[in-house]
Formats: sequence, structure tokens, C-alpha cells
Amino acid sequence: MSTQDWQGKHVTVAGLGVSGIPAARVLHGLGAVVTVVNDGDDERARAQAAELEAEGITVRLGDGATLPEGTELVVTAPGWKPDKPLFTAAAEAGVEVWGDVELAWRLRDLDGREAAPWLAVTGTNGKTTTVRMLAAILEAAGLKTAAVGNIGVSLLDAVLGGEKYDVLAVELSSYQLHWAPSLRAHSAAVLNLAPDHLDWHGSMEAYAADKGRVYEGNTVACVYNAADPATEDLVREADVVEGCRAIGFTLGTPGPSQLGVVDGILVDRAFVENRQKQAQELAQVSDVDPPAPHNIANALAAAALARAFGVEPAAVREGLRAFRPDAHRIEYVDEVDGVAYVDDSKATNTHATEASLAAYDPIVWIAGGLAKGATFDELVEKSAKRLRGAVLIGADRALIAEALARHAPEVPVVDLDRTDTGAMSAAVREAARLARPGDTVLLAPACASMDMFANYNKRGEAFADAVRALAAERA
Repeated sequence: MSTQDWQGKHVTVAGLGVSGIPAARVLHGLGAVVTVVNDGDDERARAQAAELEAEGITVRLGDGATLPEGTELVVTAPGWKPDKPLFTAAAEAGVEVWGDVELAWRLRDLDGREAAPWLAVTGTNGKTTTVRMLAAILEAAGLKTAAVGNIGVSLLDAVLGGEKYDVLAVELSSYQLHWAPSLRAHSAAVLNLAPDHLDWHGSMEAYAADKGRVYEGNTVACVYNAADPATEDLVREADVVEGCRAIGFTLGTPGPSQLGVVDGILVDRAFVENRQKQAQELAQVSDVDPPAPHNIANALAAAALARAFGVEPAAVREGLRAFRPDAHRIEYVDEVDGVAYVDDSKATNTHATEASLAAYDPIVWIAGGLAKGATFDELVEKSAKRLRGAVLIGADRALIAEALARHAPEVPVVDLDRTDTGAMSAAVREAARLARPGDTVLLAPACASMDMFANYNKRGEAFADAVRALAAERA
């Protein structure tokens, strides 16, 4: 595309926020006539609107349903649901709807820029960790890169800013993929698939289909999880460039065209000369922090994408050794009276929580919050033998209590009938009462946080503060 294509083009941006405001500014800077529509009309939105209007961008607050007259393109924040009236009106008018990822993809070669290839990662859980691992590996290989998408550098900044990247490590949500029809990655990975955001997508089938969009048009490798057949099914269904390969990752011994684990070593049988008979050592399991099973899977997926881009084995090891996980992702907080306290507040759904629970034994489990339509029977049934006890908090804790009563009736349960932020301190104290030396008290809520906390970070911080207070008392 060229800057000329945008001159005078009437573009409606749906939603203020972390994606809408940058998109509006970029489009305005390209010469488009931009109108931002937003459902909310609170103090924060009015302040944001005032800033944009001072720059010459029209903002319409409190009415995100009506398509502005003359609109030629809609660029939406990824969280806006597809059934919103604005999009119905756009479809009836024959107007395309793009997300911020689609916009970045279309602008990546603006006016003949040399566009960096994208290595893309999606999945229900593990996206951020895998993308950051991938970026660490690429940096270890001497490549100019950035972790972008839902994390790190804004995609629009990455493709339009002054930095010249060799390759981008891109995290993509199902929302973003839904609104990115023309995205074509160099290589991509779907880490796993489990029910999530079904209220947005409408069904598991629609959710999986949007995740599968990440494989469309891949040129070198489609990376899938050998333990999750649904991800391999998405590879089979994808329309890829001729010669693009399906590459699996497994926590077991890898077959040809797979990466896996042998005797504590991460090995590659995909990007070697004779994959029928050869395997290349990439790293030790101990090089991965933390070496929990699901995090080893993340490391293998990151390594597969890096190897697809031609990265040497030594850089995989170096990058994994350099990587440090973000806060609130199976993060060790402290040990008090022989009991370890671990913060996995980021485990906001049952799939992430199952992986977290699988990493420890025995466990006093702190769980609860907003269930987002989830059910907990399968999670509890799979994890019951690991549980020393459970402490439940939050609005939908009764759903977890009922699952525990059905599938783990012998596990003692403390039901804290509180949704205030101070409930976390009480939860930690109750967990300490249930725990024995050698146990792990694990915050893995399996629920969203917004009933009690601003976000999962605040929830994790409250847990860590409560643990440190307990440690200080017992010192």
C-alpha cells in the first residue's frame, strides 16, 4: 500500500483504548478522515476524546452502534464482538472491517518498506511466554526482533516506527485473528485449544476456526501440539504455501518432523538433514525457567518457530537460558514453615489451571473468581489426587465447590464468602492452616479476576503481599 491510498479515506475506528487510539492516530497521520466511535462516555473516555479531537480526529462517545455516514473502512478494537450492530451495518453497506493486526499487516510494506517476516503464536494458554521465549532465542541468534501483538511493542509501532527488524515474534489472540483475514505469517504455532471466550465467539467451533486462521498462507512451518489433536486438525485444514511443513512438538520422544524431550534434553528431529535417523540437541530441560511441563511445551514451540527461521541450536539454548518469565505465571513467592507459595494468577481458565496443578503435588489450591461460563468437573476430576485442600474466593466459587463435592469429596474446602480485595489475605491464612511442610499453596484461580480485582496482576500482587505478611509474622 502507499500513503496515497489513505488520503481522504473515511475510516471509522471502533473503540478507544490500547489499540483504538494508536490506530486512529496512525490513520489520521496518513491523511485519512477518522471518526472514533465508543460505547462508553465516562470521565476517562472524555479525556481521551479531548486529546484526539485536539489533533483533528472526530470522536463520538456513547454511541458505538451507528455507522458514521460515508464510512469506507472500519478498524475495530479486537474485543468488540462480531454481532455488534456497527458491524451488521458495515456488512449491509459493503464496508470491510479490519482489526488492529490487519491494519498493521496491510501497512507493513507502506511505500515500499522492507517488511520483516512474522513468526506468529496463538493458543488458549502460553502465548505470551512462548512469544517472549521466541524473542529471546531470536535475539541470541543476533537478529533484530521484538515481542509484539498483545505484549511488548505495539504492532503498528513495529511496522511503522524507525526500528528496522529482521523478524517479529507476534502474539495473536482469537479476537485479533478473527479480524485479520489477510494475515500471512512466515511460520505459526497453535499451542493448545480449550474452551475460552465462548461468549464472544459463540461456539467452540468458531473459536477454533479463528485460532486456525494463524496458519493460513504460512510459507515455512505450521507448528502444532502433538498432545492436542485439535491443533493438528487446524493444520490439515489450512491453505498454506506449497512446501510448508507441519511440525509437531511433544513432551515425549519426538518422531520425524517433531521436537520433543529425550532424557531431559530438548531435541529437534524436524530441522535436521536426516530426520528419520538424526536428532539435534537444543537445550536441557533445566535451561527452561520454570521447568514445569507446560512451560517445556512452550519452549519447544518457541524453538520450533526459531528453527523454522533458520536459527542455530546454540542460540536456542542461549535464548532459553536468558529468558525470565513474567510475573504471576507460576511464580515462586516464598517458603513459610516448609510450605512453598506459588502465584499463577494468570491461570484465568481451566486449561491453564490444569497445567499449573500438574506441576505440583501435594497442593493447597486457592481458586475462584468470574467463571466466564466455564465448568470445573473435568479439571477437579483430573487434579483431585494432588489436592491437600482448597480455599475458594470470588463470585463464582460455588461452581468450583460443587465440582469438588462431586469429584473430590475427601478434600477439605474453605469457602470464603467474600469478594473484597482483603479476602486474599484471609485465603492465604486459611491455606497455611491446611498445608503441611513439603506442600505447595498454589494460586491458580481458573477464573477471571474482575469480580474482586482490576486484573490478574493485582490479584497476584495481593497474594504475594499476603504471603510476605505471613512470612514476616512467622519469622
